[in-house]
Amino acid sequence: MTIPSTGKLSSFIVLTALIPALFFSTAVSGAVTEKDRLTLSECIEIALTNASSVKKAENAVRLEGSDLLKSYGQFLPKLSVSADYTPLSLNRTYSDPSTRSTEKTQTERVDLSVTTSLNLFNGFQDYASLQAAIKRKKAAGLSLSRARQIIVYDITQTYYQVLLNRELLKIANENLSSSRDQLQLTKRQYEIGIKPVTDYYQQEAETSNSELTAIKADNQLRQSRLELLRRLRIDPSEEISIAGITVDSLMLLPVNLNRDSLLSQGLAQRKDLESSLSSTSAAKWDITRAAAQRYPKVDLTFNLFTGGYPYYATTAAVPPSSYDYPPLTDQLSDLVGYSLGLSLNWTVFDGFITRNNVEQAKIAYLNRGLDAADLKHDIAIDIQIAANSYDAAFSQIETAKKGLQAAEKAFETVKRKYDLGAANFVESNGAKAALVSAQSEYSQATYNLALQKNILDFATGSISPD
Repeated sequence: MTIPSTGKLSSFIVLTALIPALFFSTAVSGAVTEKDRLTLSECIEIALTNASSVKKAENAVRLEGSDLLKSYGQFLPKLSVSADYTPLSLNRTYSDPSTRSTEKTQTERVDLSVTTSLNLFNGFQDYASLQAAIKRKKAAGLSLSRARQIIVYDITQTYYQVLLNRELLKIANENLSSSRDQLQLTKRQYEIGIKPVTDYYQQEAETSNSELTAIKADNQLRQSRLELLRRLRIDPSEEISIAGITVDSLMLLPVNLNRDSLLSQGLAQRKDLESSLSSTSAAKWDITRAAAQRYPKVDLTFNLFTGGYPYYATTAAVPPSSYDYPPLTDQLSDLVGYSLGLSLNWTVFDGFITRNNVEQAKIAYLNRGLDAADLKHDIAIDIQIAANSYDAAFSQIETAKKGLQAAEKAFETVKRKYDLGAANFVESNGAKAALVSAQSEYSQATYNLALQKNILDFATGSISPD
């Protein structure tokens, strides 16, 4: 069996040419044991644990949770405690200004106070901040869900690419073995005079080309494994092997798609769209918060205070004396006082600062709305593209099946003629290449349907990271 030189796969073929890897369950050579094989679900689990994008999204959720707690706290009274200790205070005053005689007071003092304040009204700023924080925390959680979906989608595609390259290497090695066997047969046929020497040289060139294809396939497999390790965040020096998957359920996929239902499903399930809408709602509340500075602020304040003198001495008395105050603990309990106040603060003109802040909040809200509208439009386009590719996959399967049947018959006919010497090398090699190409096209068309279904699930937000 031979395969045409694959070259560098296009991005579409990378996603769609994954079928051969799933038709053949092949062990990778090396020292990797069966217990070291990773399934697709295990790879996804590892990636979700190690992916930095998921960790960043989790950190964003944590930060938004802290901001939400802060917003709730703005509705609670503020409480502060203060304590002052003055070990020495010396005051001098004139006892008789005409004679410039002075008197001196020397004290040691302790003061304690507890103050609590409650905002009664600030233009609904606290309420708007709370609503915005709730929306942003929801948006962060939805962004985390979408980040996990992206990881699942990316790992699935990379996993399939390893399977494809592994199967391509197997096909290349089988083709190389077949070419070598054919080279030995052609050599014997040339030696007994059945084949001309040109056939021998052409087969020798074909064998060399098969060796080159096998080398390229082996290198592609190594690169795809490293790409998988990159996404799994595993040490690149570690050898891993991945398990194949079954294909029994692939032909059970639905033939017809309801475009309207898919669009409704996508708009309802896409976490990034829901996150964008939630962020837009938060930006709208930011306008209310910025406009709150235009209104007066009313605060209720309660202050509980006390104080005492551990030491008090004055020269105002004749002779100078130290006052014998009660113990400090008794003073602190006896001299307790309190005050209750209501304050209003209203900035009548702030140099257009509030106006500027409101305009900035409005522009941010409008931009968020534009982003959400663009995303909604892109989702509709992505779903249409994925649905069209999904529908086209069924037609490709039928066409590729007919081509495979024709290529098999043509190869069998030409091979019999070539073995009998009635066909030349060019005809035989062309029929062989056409058969391998037809087999590849049929396999690609078959699994392209499954892959397009996976792409459609991603476009509609149906992929589950669990």
